[in-house]
Amino acid sequence: MTYCVAMGLEHGLVFAADSRTNAGVDQIATYRKLHKFEVAGERVVVILSAGNLATTQSVISLLNMRLGSDQPNLHGMSCMYDVASVVGSTCREVIMRDSGQNQGSVDFGSSFIVGGQIQGEAPRLFLVYPEGNFIESTPDTPYFQIGETKYGKPILDRVVDYSLPLKDAAKCALISLDSTIRSNLSVGLPLDVLLYEKDSLCLNNHHNVTENDMHFLALGEAWSQGLREAFSCLPDMQW
Repeated sequence: MTYCVAMGLEHGLVFAADSRTNAGVDQIATYRKLHKFEVAGERVVVILSAGNLATTQSVISLLNMRLGSDQPNLHGMSCMYDVASVVGSTCREVIMRDSGQNQGSVDFGSSFIVGGQIQGEAPRLFLVYPEGNFIESTPDTPYFQIGETKYGKPILDRVVDYSLPLKDAAKCALISLDSTIRSNLSVGLPLDVLLYEKDSLCLNNHHNVTENDMHFLALGEAWSQGLREAFSCLPDMQW
């Protein structure tokens, strides 16, 4: 399991993902879930992945292998809608290939968050389902989650809106991840956090958050302390 969150905001995009993969309590490994595709000054694409690790790795490998080929690829699409369509069709291709090999009850499903900007259009953000179809974020619904979503959702619902500054959105994403890490052992450090400023067409604001990151530790403790203080101020119920 993993947890990824992304936001499509007025001033750009924010992506955050953990990197833990486990197949039981004694089989824990680290695999990056944030993948970047960039043609500097022309297009940027970021993909977050969750689900069956073999499926997600195959999808990302095929997307990389097909760059510059005659097949539909991320560098050849003229808009982000078509980029999301390529990711969806590649996911569907891999699942159909692997699920037809009599592997019993194996769940090959994977989901992706695809975001970025191609010169000539605004930044866009999509959620791609295992079936290959997808939906796009809107100002009314500016964020998507995949993976272990429930623990980190409350703060997103309370804080995130379309006008939220990127730095505040990144802080919100980190607290969402911290809340999930505290409640679910299948989600863990290190974290990938990427802020994309609208029309910059470069992916140079990418941060690796480890267990030794004092800023992340301080953020999590401040959030916990704030919750405790808010709880202590709640009015008593008259039973």
